[in-house]
Amino acid sequence: MRRTEITKRLAGLGGAKWEVYLKAKELVAQGRDIIEMTIGEPDVPTPAELIETAADAMRRGRTTYSSGRGEAGLRAALAERYSNSTGQAITPDQVLCFPGTQTSLFTVLMGVAETGCEVLVGDPMYATYAGVIRASGADIVPVPLRPENGFRISAEDIAARITPKTTAILLTTPHNPTGSILTEADIDAIGELAIKHDFWIVSDEVYEELIFDGSKFASPLSRPELADRTIVVSSISKSHAAPGFRSGWCVGPEAFTENLLSLSETMLFGNQPFIADMTEQGIREGSSVAPGMKQRFAARAEQLQQRLSQESVLNVHSPEAGMFALIDVSATGMNGNDYALHLLEHGDVAVMPGSSFGDTLDNWVRVALTVDDASFATAIDRIITHAANLALETA
Repeated sequence: MRRTEITKRLAGLGGAKWEVYLKAKELVAQGRDIIEMTIGEPDVPTPAELIETAADAMRRGRTTYSSGRGEAGLRAALAERYSNSTGQAITPDQVLCFPGTQTSLFTVLMGVAETGCEVLVGDPMYATYAGVIRASGADIVPVPLRPENGFRISAEDIAARITPKTTAILLTTPHNPTGSILTEADIDAIGELAIKHDFWIVSDEVYEELIFDGSKFASPLSRPELADRTIVVSSISKSHAAPGFRSGWCVGPEAFTENLLSLSETMLFGNQPFIADMTEQGIREGSSVAPGMKQRFAARAEQLQQRLSQESVLNVHSPEAGMFALIDVSATGMNGNDYALHLLEHGDVAVMPGSSFGDTLDNWVRVALTVDDASFATAIDRIITHAANLALETA
């Protein structure tokens, strides 16, 4: 049977990235005591008040078709939120609602790129970015995120990779998997390049509400000079501990969202009204769980950094936000993939190889900060013991 070009472009993407995760699941099913620190999900359930709002909306009949743009109340709430946070006048017509950030990213990338285009993206990158870029037909142009620059994308490195085919840059701030945050100076420098070379800025800001104390968030959406070329995507998955509800959005220039609507409507008609009502409440009232999550994640990251630096040869990159920390395992003599497999088999801890997110992290692993405090402390003990045993083996 014939295959379409889009299925060929996406063939084989992602399978090897999940090897450690899948092996950990198998070992748990066999009865092994594995501490799983691969996937990042909120460490608390969805707030009961949001679930009750969704349930009440269903009982009231909010199970009909939605507007293709999304429910009016939710779009108004998002417009108000982004107007307040950016200082710009954002209207409901600049907002489109989707089932989660992933769907929003897919649709937005289809709206800014196509075959013959190039999309710049930081390396390392979130695992699905390769797919949403390739789906559009565009080529991926990785831009290394250097440890010595705090894993923040550099305007100099961006400029070196711009060509006449460059149509967009996909940013993540706060960043997954590194936990870095772009500064205002970073945004200004990237914006100057976008204006000079006339390309789009797509900014994934799903971790915006999980910024640790002492760090500051900046968005290209707050820059008036970038208003006609910036699209922000986000959701309530992280901020409101509601990943399973699949409620996300994009915010961009009105002309862009108007043009994107026809594409969106070929796949879906907004998000479900009862989920939109729940999301609207969450946006208007703010998250009741984000403050606690960011405090716990920051404390676990600090504990990891302090103990590994004092008790092992491993080095931790301290994140500024989000659900993950990175460990440099190069001192063990292993790359990140071999180390992760060895730690799983001999240390009973599952972490993600850094290479799952790009070549820049070949000697790193990513650790989820979302397991409970007791399990997290035990995992650190196991990682330290495993590193000591590796040193004895190679002595």
